[in-house]
Amino acid sequence: MRRLLLTAAAATAAALTLTACGTTEPAADAKPDKKAERITLTDASGAKVELDGPAKKVVATEWNVVESLISLGVDPAGVADVKGYRTWDTAVPLKNDAKDIGTRGEPSMDTVAALKPDLVVATTDLPPAAVKQLREIAPVLEVKAADASDPVGQMTENLDLIAQATGTTEQAEKLKKQFDAKIAEGKKALADAGLAGASYAFADGYVVSNQVSIRPFTSGSLVGGVNEKLGLKNDWSVQGDEAYGLGTTDVEGLTKLSEDVHFAYIGNDGDKASNPFTGVLADDKVWTSLPFVKKGNVHRLPDGIWMFGGPESMNQYIDAVVAALTKK
Repeated sequence: MRRLLLTAAAATAAALTLTACGTTEPAADAKPDKKAERITLTDASGAKVELDGPAKKVVATEWNVVESLISLGVDPAGVADVKGYRTWDTAVPLKNDAKDIGTRGEPSMDTVAALKPDLVVATTDLPPAAVKQLREIAPVLEVKAADASDPVGQMTENLDLIAQATGTTEQAEKLKKQFDAKIAEGKKALADAGLAGASYAFADGYVVSNQVSIRPFTSGSLVGGVNEKLGLKNDWSVQGDEAYGLGTTDVEGLTKLSEDVHFAYIGNDGDKASNPFTGVLADDKVWTSLPFVKKGNVHRLPDGIWMFGGPESMNQYIDAVVAALTKK
């Protein structure tokens, strides 16, 4: 099973160096050479992070921060589990040949050190011992993995912090405005289709040793927070965890959902254990007897939407939900 390993102080500007051409003497209006201003940030762990200037060569230990970097225009030099990122996050594909630094939970310190990064961006899910080792290699900026009390706010807060470290705050503002516009667009489309306030439940699932586990995304999840902004009503009664807002249930637990609920899920054909809904549940009597299954109110959203990503993944998710629910 895949594993989840999901402010800031001052912004910065790089100084321009102007030089005279065709003369050994500086032009009268030329400005003196000036090093880029140092950046000092406080990350999610409370640590002070000091940089000589905007970080350019960056290593990322988690997929959500990989997405944020690329969205901000910074191609990461190193990425944890490159193959997994390409499988699960298609909204913001890698544009460069990033070095695979190992798994999201256990990055290779030797590989990271060989890259000589300006900055390592990690999440608070990374074990403290690993963060300590990384800090011996380069400055490490930790962002909070998730916060069920304000999942959408945490997503944008993380984006802003990474933007400050990389000198890309203007692009961060653009991404946030695009996300807000996509929310408004999706909410209107659902309302126009008579789906304002519709009961909705989103989940993923997996199979381990022939046992099906279903993971509800409650209102405290990032997807759940987006759903509520779209005007959909969360139909899950299970409790989610304090960070990711994720619950746990089985096929019997689905009998507690409303009869008129729209049930949506994401699987991935590149990860066979991730999709029980078209696999082992296809012939399960409990599943096939559920009212929303009989009514055809089950929607598989496209592969490659990373449910724990950044604004661009959530834009992709919104488009998918609107298309699925309004499909005639």
